[in-house]
Amino acid sequence: MKNNRLIKVFTNGLLNENPTFRLLLGMCPTLAITKAASSGLGMGLATTFVLVFSNMVVSMLRNIIPDKVRIPAYVVVIATFVTIIDLMIKAFLPALSSTLGIYIPLIVVNCIIFARAESFASKNPVLPSIADGLGMGLGFTGALVLLSSVREIIGTGAWFGVQIMPEGYQPMAIATSPAGGFLFLGILLLLVNAAVQYIERRKAQKEEEIL
Repeated sequence: MKNNRLIKVFTNGLLNENPTFRLLLGMCPTLAITKAASSGLGMGLATTFVLVFSNMVVSMLRNIIPDKVRIPAYVVVIATFVTIIDLMIKAFLPALSSTLGIYIPLIVVNCIIFARAESFASKNPVLPSIADGLGMGLGFTGALVLLSSVREIIGTGAWFGVQIMPEGYQPMAIATSPAGGFLFLGILLLLVNAAVQYIERRKAQKEEEIL
């Protein structure tokens, strides 16, 4: 029963409550750094790291942190892990650090992380909170990689920096422009939400047939 709950909490963030496609959270980095798949992957994994460990610590301290100072306490916890991942990226992946720039430090104020700390980690035990952070983080990562892959392939003909389109392919420059970010995000929102609604209808039909 406990394992089933952990699995449900983990998978919830992948699709049903995907931070990008379902909850529309974290739009600033989603639109700003998704010109290349490598940037989307790097940003997503960095955010996942912060989500998992900040959720874990907030859950561990949920009965200790006074209610009046919970928001400043969350900021301190989140900022600690953002600093750790920022220094790690600068040390081991300087090119990625240069590409992502200010958006790594800005994870501190990412509404996805604050939302999970406030609505889930502060009210649940450690293991479910870790599962929630991991599911939400991977859901966010998947959304960034999908959007950035579409924009990179259409806008440059490459994927993760490797040319995959034929030599005669004419890149669409709009795909890597700010307007292209809004355009392709809107298209993916339409497709993902239509797919989720279809899955939910099919599930409801099967339940009715069983009954």
